[in-house]
Amino acid sequence: MKHLVVLTGAGISAESGIKTFRDADGLWEGHDVMEVATPEGFAKNPKLVLEFYNQRRRQLHDVKPNSAHYDLAGLEGKYKVSVITQNVDDLHERAGSNNVIHLHGELLKVRSSKHSNSIKSWNTDLILGDLCEDGHQLRPHIVWFGEDVPMIENAAEICGTADILLIIGTSMQVYPAAGLMHYAPPKTPIYFIDPKPSIDSQSRLTVIAETATKGMKTFITLLEQQ
Repeated sequence: MKHLVVLTGAGISAESGIKTFRDADGLWEGHDVMEVATPEGFAKNPKLVLEFYNQRRRQLHDVKPNSAHYDLAGLEGKYKVSVITQNVDDLHERAGSNNVIHLHGELLKVRSSKHSNSIKSWNTDLILGDLCEDGHQLRPHIVWFGEDVPMIENAAEICGTADILLIIGTSMQVYPAAGLMHYAPPKTPIYFIDPKPSIDSQSRLTVIAETATKGMKTFITLLEQQ
């Protein structure tokens, strides 16, 4: 089976009703990014940060995977599929994808504020006083600005084995997706689904200027024509 590696971002979840964190003015749901997405913000006002992610977690329970998620999962019958996502939702998993790497963490997990490898599943609100086994406050299992991206090396290795690379719902201008693309072998065809692409098709790069749900249909048609 050919190895299909897929890099996904906020655009694939947007059609399920999940808001992108960052608004046009750069604020995250009305908050400065430094307040709610940095270790310093958490240290300064942990209650605010916990409630910010509680709201995101509650929203996640109210949405469902869309056809792009399901179409992607359905390709596992014909391809070895590895999904590398910048999204912190679980919509890929709910749609049936079995091999998903979350670069930026997961909303439905929390971890010790002291021991980063002490991670557990978490479906409800997280509040001050919720502690890990060692007595330290639990925090969202989210990679904040200024923190290392622990899965990035693993993701780069996976991209290096891609027979086909698909980028969907994430800008080709923003890292880590832009950087990971360059790990694909030189002759690996790359497909880029974006309704407002910032680049044009070239040699091995095929741009599909459509939304995630429509673009996945087009992508599958192109695969069948190979």
